[in-house]
Amino acid sequence: MTTQYENLATLDMWTDFFKVTPIELPERQLRGRRMSGFIRGAAQALPEVDSTAASDVVAPVPDSVSTAGAEAAEALPAGKKTAPRVIREWVPAQWGLVPNASKSVSDARLRSIKLLEARNETVSTTQAFRDAWMAGQRCIIPMQAFYEDDLRSGKKAIPTRIARVDGQPMGVAGIWNSWKDPETGEELMSYAILTINANSHALMRRYGNEGAERRMPAILGEGTYDAWLTARQDKAREFMRAYPSNWMLANPVENKKDKKPKGLFDSM
Repeated sequence: MTTQYENLATLDMWTDFFKVTPIELPERQLRGRRMSGFIRGAAQALPEVDSTAASDVVAPVPDSVSTAGAEAAEALPAGKKTAPRVIREWVPAQWGLVPNASKSVSDARLRSIKLLEARNETVSTTQAFRDAWMAGQRCIIPMQAFYEDDLRSGKKAIPTRIARVDGQPMGVAGIWNSWKDPETGEELMSYAILTINANSHALMRRYGNEGAERRMPAILGEGTYDAWLTARQDKAREFMRAYPSNWMLANPVENKKDKKPKGLFDSM
């Protein structure tokens, strides 16, 4: 389970890669129930453009992931092999979805810490996520990296940082919700990461408890960001595919003990 991820380091990365500008940079290392944000299509989004008429709207895909963009484009409806033109907006929000059924702020806090992730297979039927999914409240969650615990040793979990091998950011599929405090009327925006099965993934199958199903964030192909935000409901799941393992890099995270210099006293 992903309980921590890393935001983009500089404002330029947000504007250049995702075409949005946060009001202020969110916290770099993000954990559940902390404020960061997501990208959604603004209300003034333009209609889809047929691929035969406007090839210039295809989102650029770096050489290192060009195949990913091409594969993801296959998820678009027939005749729509280019991403629709969408005006994207950055929305400050809490990581950990607050469902509509929350009765109070304290209830919302208790629920949201358990709702950091939504399973692709059950997002439309799980009570906490169903309303957001059925309303088409899909979003993109920018990440530089995410963290998983390597539990294979059976002794101690080893935190592992997982990123793109080329160092570029990732756009992860998510859902969002808007909840209002019944007492104050204050609005709270929140979101959850969408995950897919990773039992057969060459890299991500290493992470998770022995015998438990392996999961991984649904990393979107760059050429399909806008299409993901505007896709018909019956096509949305087609965008969530396993990101190729050879385009991902996993590094164990050093802790203070790992960094302790080894010398004379270590052998005494």
